[in-house]
Amino acid sequence: MLVCGRFVVAIEPADLVTLFDVDIVGDDLPSPSWNVAPTDPVPLIVDSLPRGGDEWTEPDRRIAAARWALVPGWSKGPADGPPLFNARIETVTTKPSFREALVKRRGAIPANGYYEWSTVDGEKTPQYIALPEGELMLFAALYEWWRDPSAAEGAPGRWLLSTTIVTQDSQGPLAPIHDRMPVLLAPELLDDWLDPHTEGDEYLLEAVAAGGVVTAERAEYHPVGPEVGAVRNNGPQLIRPLGV
Repeated sequence: MLVCGRFVVAIEPADLVTLFDVDIVGDDLPSPSWNVAPTDPVPLIVDSLPRGGDEWTEPDRRIAAARWALVPGWSKGPADGPPLFNARIETVTTKPSFREALVKRRGAIPANGYYEWSTVDGEKTPQYIALPEGELMLFAALYEWWRDPSAAEGAPGRWLLSTTIVTQDSQGPLAPIHDRMPVLLAPELLDDWLDPHTEGDEYLLEAVAAGGVVTAERAEYHPVGPEVGAVRNNGPQLIRPLGV
């Protein structure tokens, strides 16, 4: 099972724009979903420099719809190679699919929570993992733009924005569920992670990983029904505690 193979974004796009003080809003932002699956569109928050900007230029905060499964710029297309839903933090500096994105294309995916499957009494049981009191999670992400060589200049869909979630070893209360977890961005590290003036390196990774450990200590979880395993199912009933 993938790390964070399904997650929940139950907040309206307009509320995300306000919450994260977004300057530029992309088209076709995805509607709220309680069962986001790989290759679905997800809201991606990035800081980017306007065209012609230099080291002194203030970046714009953007939110856009991105395909959840990274397509490197050098790839032949979305179906080329294994689907890149997750990126291990230990190898993002060396993996060709991720290393350039780490340097200058880092983003954040907001989520209300995510699902992970654990073994309970010999059976795989989905658990819903969230922060207390409705606090949003922020998954550390990398992103890429892929150009479709078969599409004409200016054609809709010529450029595909895609993203992957960075993962690390599970910590704290999440360790018994799965050996990996998403890197949960601490709010105070969001600006540093997104900053296009900052070059992504081992030091930045160490900082966000440490913040992820602290954030994971506050995580809570409960078992939910097996319906989440089918992508056709959606709605707030999916996060209801099992048996309630």
